[in-house]
Amino acid sequence: MHDITLTMLGTGNAAVTRCYNTCFALCRGESVFLVDAGGGNGILSRLQEARLPLARIHEMFVTHAHTDHILGVVWVVRMIAQAMNAGKYAGELRVYGHDEALETLEWMCRRTLPGKVCAHFGVDILLCPLESGAAFPVLGMPGVAFDIGSTKTKQFGFRLQLPDGQQLVCLGDEPFAESTREYVAGADWLLCEAFCLYADRERFHPYEKHHSTALDAGRLAAQLGVKNLLLYHTEDATLETRRETYTAEAAQHFTGNILVPDDLEVVMLSQK
Repeated sequence: MHDITLTMLGTGNAAVTRCYNTCFALCRGESVFLVDAGGGNGILSRLQEARLPLARIHEMFVTHAHTDHILGVVWVVRMIAQAMNAGKYAGELRVYGHDEALETLEWMCRRTLPGKVCAHFGVDILLCPLESGAAFPVLGMPGVAFDIGSTKTKQFGFRLQLPDGQQLVCLGDEPFAESTREYVAGADWLLCEAFCLYADRERFHPYEKHHSTALDAGRLAAQLGVKNLLLYHTEDATLETRRETYTAEAAQHFTGNILVPDDLEVVMLSQK
């Protein structure tokens, strides 16, 4: 059994310029599971800085088709297909997500990438659409995908059981919906968006954009019996104080462990 680590490749919302869009990688031994890829080829430098070679990525999850989550996936697909053509990538790439996100991804790739790249679709680049509630395996661990109940575009999160029995839940980048309670309640690790501080709500207008604040996330984690709360998908105007202020605000309701990581920060989830 190997350590399970989480590398936050990006922690910002769609409009950030001082950090990268929210995406992350789970690592187990030499294997990497990439979740979303941000809004462009910045994902390539992020992976390079995190020392996560594309050759180690054989599983991905695309939560939804918003530009700040899916455009970077096009670049990952492109570079992996090119590595396949050069004999520098062994095995398959499996990309999980709901049908609409994967259809959008393939449409974008076929209209923007060379034919010798797209020729890998259905051969060794496999798009694997999931229904809400469907099981899927990643890094040798059982996962289940679920519809987060987005009000803007169809979006899936997932729950993953770590080897030591802990449950990790990715709630996507929108507020908690009651319909997802069975997947989220009691999570050992909850990855939750916090667009800004509640104290800054008049400045950043999270509710008009259907997002949460750090205060909301802390209240949610307390209500759901979560053990560890990780906050991401934030504004980038307050990076210098973000960890301290977001933690303090979430802690007004939640007494568990609160993490507000920076880009490229690594979190140990499970040790062998």
